Amino acid sequence: MKLIKIAGFIFQFTLIGLGVASIYILFQSDRNHEEVFAFLSSSRLEEVSSNRFRKPPVFSYAEAVSSSSPSVVTVYTSKQVKQKTHPLFSDPIFNQFFSDQLKMRERTRIETNLGSGVIINADGYIITNQHVIDGADEILISLPDGRGSSAILVGEDKETDIAILKIQMKGLVGIKIAESDLLRVGDIVLAIGNPLNVGQTVTLGIISATGRNRIGLNTFENFIQTDAAINPGNSGGALVNARGELIGINTAIFSQSGGAQGIGFAIPLSIALDIMQRIIRDGKVTRGWLGVEGTEITAKAAMETGNPNIEGALIVGVFINSPADQAGIQTGDILIAVDGKPVKAVRDLLEMITLHQPGDEIQVEVQRGPKQMNFKLVATERPR
Repeated sequence: MKLIKIAGFIFQFTLIGLGVASIYILFQSDRNHEEVFAFLSSSRLEEVSSNRFRKPPVFSYAEAVSSSSPSVVTVYTSKQVKQKTHPLFSDPIFNQFFSDQLKMRERTRIETNLGSGVIINADGYIITNQHVIDGADEILISLPDGRGSSAILVGEDKETDIAILKIQMKGLVGIKIAESDLLRVGDIVLAIGNPLNVGQTVTLGIISATGRNRIGLNTFENFIQTDAAINPGNSGGALVNARGELIGINTAIFSQSGGAQGIGFAIPLSIALDIMQRIIRDGKVTRGWLGVEGTEITAKAAMETGNPNIEGALIVGVFINSPADQAGIQTGDILIAVDGKPVKAVRDLLEMITLHQPGDEIQVEVQRGPKQMNFKLVATERPR
């Protein structure tokens, strides 16, 4: 009996000891967690405190603008325009009796225009749009540093809307040229010019599309489309990449209200430089011509060849006594290759032919019904 009581007493004290030990362990564990948490919290506070005195990096295009903007100029033009007279003054009988009085009443007015331009090199060559200087009697250039100069027209090409000017000044800064013409949709671009004559302005956007054509602005269209704001006065200005390198010449906006609506067009630099080199070398731009008019292939014309998926340009017109006419090309033929290179659309045909110079021999491949035919033609100069 006594042994049973002693055993029970020992068991009770054992349980009490285990309970106290468990409580102590839990208390120590919580304290360790609190110390760890306190340590982490203090480390975080120290990190936040140290970061408070660090300025986070700010991404900016200031360097791109500062390197390219000195090369973007404002182009002012003026020309004399005869004012319209009353329709009665055009009557031959009225003119017979009152011609002397009519001459005295003839009046002219000065019409001015505003645009932008890009200095290409220190020699003073400037690229701008042809429509900026079209018919101008006087051309003045205003530099960003406040200097000004009259400019001479070296040459112009209406079919690409490019004109080349030249000024004689010292200390000119040519813009940096992009090393690659590889442009991707989504690339950041900056448009620099003098919109609405408010002063040099920079707008930001991206390349929205490349190779835009059928806009109806020029004969040869291969535009860069951008959502960078382009307004009247920006024409002829610079479209640069995020490094400040020239990639295009701002040309036009697509707008119903006359203001920027996120659809602007620029001429790719490769085209502008090619036109510039031709004008400086020859004084004008000459292009080859075969004397054909093409359009997209119709379903009927494709079926007649036996190949409904045929690619090329359907000839819908041949000029009399043109190289094409003399070689025997006919209306209804499908021109499928030029100098061995496949023609996939009318635009390809136009570009391939005009890359040649007058006098060049050109080989063309034509599909006439189910037959393929080859012709040799000598290009003449493309009529203006």
